[in-house]
Amino acid sequence: MDHSRAARIDAILQAAFAPADITVQDDSASHAGHAGARPGGQTHYSVTIVAAAFAGQSRVARSRAVHDLLAAEFATGLHALALRLMTPEEAARR
Repeated sequence: MDHSRAARIDAILQAAFAPADITVQDDSASHAGHAGARPGGQTHYSVTIVAAAFAGQSRVARSRAVHDLLAAEFATGLHALALRLMTPEEAARR
């Protein structure tokens, strides 16, 4: 079983949003030496979610929802998230 932070983030967000598409990428290596970076990484992530659950929500509301769901991860070393949160319709326009 994979116990990495990326796998936990993916599982939490899958359960909450039932996304059509999700990508969780560990960007920690490119942040080595920066604020919040730790030896061993698992501190900086890029997350893209395409989910109908975002319909009718502002960008701020979407971001807050993700941050709220990941509060335990932030409390245990997650430092930064780069988020792209879209409905399927928004993703189709890109």
